Amino acid sequence: MRLRIFTEPGQGASYVEQLAMARAAEELGYNGFFRSDHYLKVGTVDGLPGPTDAWVTLAGLARETSRIRLGSLVSPVTFRHPGPLAIQVAQVDQMSGGRIELGIGAGWYEREHTAYGIPYPQRRFGLLEEQLEIITGLWRTEVGGSYSFKGDHYELADCPALPKPLQWPGPPIIMGGSGQPRSQRLAVKHASEYNLAYGFNTLNELRATMGRLQTASQESGRDPASMNYSVTRTVFCGRNDSQTAQRAAMIDTIPILSDTVISGSPAQLADSIAQFGEVGIQTVYLRMLDLHDLDHLELIAAEVMPQI
Repeated sequence: MRLRIFTEPGQGASYVEQLAMARAAEELGYNGFFRSDHYLKVGTVDGLPGPTDAWVTLAGLARETSRIRLGSLVSPVTFRHPGPLAIQVAQVDQMSGGRIELGIGAGWYEREHTAYGIPYPQRRFGLLEEQLEIITGLWRTEVGGSYSFKGDHYELADCPALPKPLQWPGPPIIMGGSGQPRSQRLAVKHASEYNLAYGFNTLNELRATMGRLQTASQESGRDPASMNYSVTRTVFCGRNDSQTAQRAAMIDTIPILSDTVISGSPAQLADSIAQFGEVGIQTVYLRMLDLHDLDHLELIAAEVMPQI
């Protein structure tokens, strides 16, 4: 089981604050440090000092860490064109020594698009489909060759398909969702990992969705074992009930995340995480809402991590 730290800097966090948590996560033995890709806060927080760009931030972290995996969870296709995004991710992968992962999705938060003047088409799945085709096509084109593409949304002509990422045939791609047929098809074709973030209230629901993805992989000729599965959970852990409750009160600032919470003592948290492992989940993203609370990371690393 891999434990990764996941943060929401769109709620308001400086680069320095993110760097401190990423370095702490690396020193404490977590497998990864990931961040959401948002430009606008959600909920009741003030959002200060404002948002940071995900890929600018990851580029900085790539040079200021040495071991931990880094990535987005997830980057909306509405924010960036696929050609420049392929360049950005490849460059940051080189800067990191091959530690980058690209989480990518259709995007959902219309309000932040309106706030920052970003177009928000009502139908975005076609954008996602073509971006995945283009990004992976660019990365896999041999040096000296060229890449062309013509779709309903994007057209590339004789692109030199440079630079190349350090990881071959490209950084792992993470997709997520509830296992609907369209996202299944794209994940089976392009993704290394499927993140079951929302809409699963029981382990049986997780198991059933994973079963459908494994069947889809097999039917497409892909080895089902080549797909990794992950979940994202908002975590509140304390040395006693009072500390747990104090940390858990932060969920009031983002009520839409209340269905994703696991909380309690280190033993209770370890039990919850172990249950995910029993249904075949390989990675758990621990969403930390307070980027200043490094003691929270230390407690989980010291008393939860050894149990799983």
